[in-house]
Amino acid sequence: MPQDMTRGRILPIILKFTIPLVIGNIFQQFYNMADTIIVGRFLGASALAAVGATSTVSFLMLGFAMGLATGFSVLTSQQFGAGDEDGVKVSVANGILLALLFSALLTAAGLKAVPVLLSLMHTPPDIAADATAYMLVICSGLTASMFYNLFSSFLRSVGNSRAPFFFLAFSSCLNIVLDIWFIVYIGAGVRGAACATVVSQVVSVLLCALYILLRVRVLIPSARHWGLNRAATVHQLRMGIPMALQFAVTAAGTIVMQTAINMFGSVAVAAFTAAWRIQNVLTQGMVAMGQTMAAFCGQNFGSKNIERVRQGVRTAVRIEIIYSAAAGIAAVVLLPWFLRLFFSGSAGIEDLMPWAMIYTVESALFFIPLSLIFIFRNAMQGCSYSFLPLMGGVVEMAARTLCALAGIRLHSYLLSAGCDAAAWITAGTFLLLSYRYMLMKLTAKDAS
Repeated sequence: MPQDMTRGRILPIILKFTIPLVIGNIFQQFYNMADTIIVGRFLGASALAAVGATSTVSFLMLGFAMGLATGFSVLTSQQFGAGDEDGVKVSVANGILLALLFSALLTAAGLKAVPVLLSLMHTPPDIAADATAYMLVICSGLTASMFYNLFSSFLRSVGNSRAPFFFLAFSSCLNIVLDIWFIVYIGAGVRGAACATVVSQVVSVLLCALYILLRVRVLIPSARHWGLNRAATVHQLRMGIPMALQFAVTAAGTIVMQTAINMFGSVAVAAFTAAWRIQNVLTQGMVAMGQTMAAFCGQNFGSKNIERVRQGVRTAVRIEIIYSAAAGIAAVVLLPWFLRLFFSGSAGIEDLMPWAMIYTVESALFFIPLSLIFIFRNAMQGCSYSFLPLMGGVVEMAARTLCALAGIRLHSYLLSAGCDAAAWITAGTFLLLSYRYMLMKLTAKDAS
């Protein structure tokens, strides 16, 4: 059910909203985790490397769609916080129409771009064909990814974080079953893993849409709300496109990083892939807190309560410092056990461990600045500041790219694996300063 986040004690509100998101986001990661674990154990390290080589390209495509969907929902949270139910419905109808348009464009562009990108990234020849086959199926399902993120963002914008969690939990379990069916019983290879992911995302979309129709009346537009509204379109594009570009520029940096990792062969790629997937699961608390700040700050910005925005962000930072330290320790300590989930005993864990451990340690040391990126970026976006978060993505891309180029130039895996850490330090610092600037501007505007 909808939740008003503009009143009441801040810490309980944040925790109540964030915890379902953390669990839901972890289930979402199981889409990719199930692919990599089942692929690694049943098809071998080479097939896992093929799926892993697509990770950054997949992040580029899916991240762009996610950025658009999240941006389209910012107006919804602000209208809900302002108590404008008619404005909420207009924003929902307009967001759906824009999502349909962009889904078609992204799918067409993705299908053409994938082979070119994988070639430019110097994907090892022994895994290139499987990597291309996997990504073409994923790109074909971009519309499902767009609409799951859109409907989930609409629900979060009115304070409902539980329903998306339940839908993701069900779909993630379905994804695992379908992975086994396509890979083990049908023998569809890596293409089957991608098909399982797309089908599961379609189920998520259908469940979200049905729930909204039955339970969340405030998000159901009537006939008079349909049609592109000029003001809503301008606002949603003003927020959605910078968010999408933010994902794109970040993904561009990770593509350069993946290119650097690819230089060290398929064993290094497989080890890096497993470690990267593990990290993604352990950092979902940071992602969830960012999503919470987008909804919390959006509603309170809509109700013109800037001081409550400040207090909410301060509370989120305290929570995330503790979470980041715990996640970093878990990543390093549990890495050997996690790796055995991905590979059978014959895969040579002792050969994979050095590559995976270097990346894990370098990343875990800088989880705190990573958590700050999610908090400050989403807080600013919830307050209709889209340019500074985009510039944060540019800073992140620049740092990751420079580190990757140094790794390529010096043929250093240590530098190549440290790209994420370099990006998080620089972008975290930039976004902290940007957030303080935004608060200064909003406080001065409020005082006048």
